Amino acid sequence: MADVRPFIALRPLPQLAHKVAAPPYDVVEADEARAIIERAPDSFLRVTRPDADPASPAATEDEQHEQGAAALQELVRRGVLVREQEPAFWVYRQQVRSRVQTGVVGLASVADYDSGVVRVHELTRPDKEDERARHIDVLDAHDEPVVLFHRGSGELDAVVDAVTGGEHDLAVTTPDGVWHTLWRISAPDAVERVVKAFAGLDRLYVADGHHRTAAAARLAAARRGLDPEEAGEVDGFLAVIFPAAELTVLPYHRVVTTTDGDLLDRLHDVGDLEPVEDAFVPEDRTTVGVGGVVGWYRLRYGGELPPEGSVQGLAVSLLQERVLAPLLGVEDPRRDPRLAFVGGPDGLAELDARIHDGRAEVAFALPATALADLVAVSDRGAIMPPKSTWFWPKPASGLLVHPLH
Repeated sequence: MADVRPFIALRPLPQLAHKVAAPPYDVVEADEARAIIERAPDSFLRVTRPDADPASPAATEDEQHEQGAAALQELVRRGVLVREQEPAFWVYRQQVRSRVQTGVVGLASVADYDSGVVRVHELTRPDKEDERARHIDVLDAHDEPVVLFHRGSGELDAVVDAVTGGEHDLAVTTPDGVWHTLWRISAPDAVERVVKAFAGLDRLYVADGHHRTAAAARLAAARRGLDPEEAGEVDGFLAVIFPAAELTVLPYHRVVTTTDGDLLDRLHDVGDLEPVEDAFVPEDRTTVGVGGVVGWYRLRYGGELPPEGSVQGLAVSLLQERVLAPLLGVEDPRRDPRLAFVGGPDGLAELDARIHDGRAEVAFALPATALADLVAVSDRGAIMPPKSTWFWPKPASGLLVHPLH
């Protein structure tokens, strides 16, 4: 059974939410974050990306975390962010064009993560865990939600339908065209109904935020010996939990910065290669798009493929094992500096841009990983290659924050 609880939130005043709401810290480069902060000085990127704050650039990582904490405290001091008076769940809806996903925001359990009730599908890097744990520790807050999903719950659906039929508490449209709406659930009977609905689920799955989840668990372990008042509310981590049926997974493409120059000749040994007019997203795992300065090609793998639903049978795995490792020497996709990952709704355009401006010699366009494959891999306790999924749209940062004290 899943343990998910209400929490006392920091959230922006409704009339100021458009000034605060920001992209997640890990989907914007420093120069892009800097431009956003210059346009919107109250952007939550001042908290999540203090390295990009043009007002007071910090030199060291520790200074950056301290600066982020100071920015959070300033937003609270000026009344841009306000503290709720009682614990609550929040229903969170995102809509962009015809896509709608509605989840519940609460505190997922660190103990559930440790025991495997919260399932993962990616490895984490210890150095990134350290950095995120330090960030949460210095802020004394979970500043961005982890995205989890469940396989379906009629009881949760009923609660969400009832809540969203009423007046919302906050709504904002972000520059990427996503409409974000929040409804508070604070009545004791409604809160208890949500707690029981989650308790009826045997598993939750991490969609986005493996390092933040691992960092929350690491911080909880580090503070476990402290007095509870000193430790704060570290046994849970901020999460928005969606039903699987509403989530959208986009492709996560690859680019390689340098090759030996004769890749096209070598690809003929991998399968059938034919030129195409433009970049494209393959329909299934049997095909990959290959782009370079000479144009785009369709590579159809030869030979028998591993079974669907297996890690080895994923499109990202096939590319790694049949092309990246044997032909380009990319043996460790987590650490090879020549390999980069491109996701999001504008992924194909970004592949072309990187080829034409010289940031990449070759691009590989992949189909999206099926959510059913992610569930199958997670349920077996197996691990996908890095950057196998790009969930979209992303939750906005700054709309709900979980202070540990």
